[in-house]
Amino acid sequence: MKILITGGAGFIGSNLALSLINKGHEVVVLDNLSEQIHGADPATGSPLYRSIQGKVEFIKGDVTRKADWEKALPGVEVIVHYAAETGTGQSMYEINRYTNVNIGGTSIMLDLLANDKKRQVKKVVIASSRSIYGEGKYFSEELGIVYPGHRLAADMTAGDFEVKYPGCKTPLQLLPTDEESKIHPSSVYGITKQNQEQMVLCVCKAIGIDAVAFRYQNVYGPGQSLTNPYTGILSIFSSLIRNNKPINIFEDGKESRDFVFISDVVAATIAGIEQKEAANEIFNVGFGEATDVITVARTLAKKYETTVPMQVTGNYRLGDIRHNYADLKKINSILGFKPKVNFEEGLSQFTAWVKEQEIQESKFEDSVQEMKAKGLFK
Repeated sequence: MKILITGGAGFIGSNLALSLINKGHEVVVLDNLSEQIHGADPATGSPLYRSIQGKVEFIKGDVTRKADWEKALPGVEVIVHYAAETGTGQSMYEINRYTNVNIGGTSIMLDLLANDKKRQVKKVVIASSRSIYGEGKYFSEELGIVYPGHRLAADMTAGDFEVKYPGCKTPLQLLPTDEESKIHPSSVYGITKQNQEQMVLCVCKAIGIDAVAFRYQNVYGPGQSLTNPYTGILSIFSSLIRNNKPINIFEDGKESRDFVFISDVVAATIAGIEQKEAANEIFNVGFGEATDVITVARTLAKKYETTVPMQVTGNYRLGDIRHNYADLKKINSILGFKPKVNFEEGLSQFTAWVKEQEIQESKFEDSVQEMKAKGLFK
């Protein structure tokens, strides 16, 4: 098939592109080569971009421009829509940019598909996110299944970071989040992902195009950006460690995430592209286990065979969630997907790759100062 990947020079997109090429598909990439991800000179400074050079039909363009979509779409049978602004923290003060790119870019794509009688597109795959679940799914001894709302700044300032639910006196028990869980994002990024997902599923069904939404958890692995200070905790901590800088562990260090290795994400996505059973479905993609942040920091330092000061500071970012990990029963039963790379193995591969890279200056503190200036970092 001829497959268009928007944002195809990014971390997930470039890995997906190379795997699709190996399977005999023809790949078109539409990407604006954002400096935040690829640096000032992608041709020399972006391993991700260089990995696909000469192997795909590359169009430098922006999903917010109709003309760029029109260049990319001829002959395309499948669209994998990855192009988006990412990161919960930055989304809380760059609202217009996030909505223009994530929602506006998606609307242009759907408008073109809905009004093109000669279109050849048969399927659209949209990259959604675990962020749309907000604080996720919990069990209460008093009330059963509950979906807590956003945590209060007053509680977190007082050092109480756990989620709460009205009427629950005993501690809530974290459960894996399934696809039927309540959707209530706690960041602008999450809201835009919810919008993207709903728009694609709604419009594609109406015009007779199959659609698949993948709610990715925290994707990591060799090749991910080591210079983007706004997203990717493994990259952020790795840059700090390699620069011998202290690590500020937010909250109490017990907040957790579901880390899923890049090869597993690619395998799940290809199943969604190729299998008919994926049509008009929503799937979680994760490893299905929660790993807390302090464990992440300590394991990284061990893998790099070094020590840096680590301080659990109680700082927090508005818009961050406490916990979330994926229930994978649906994607396993319908697509037969099971993740293969556990966190220990994946981190070994990731850190081995990082050790081979040139040490880049960490700009994480700059991003923190930005959030402080906006009143979003406490």
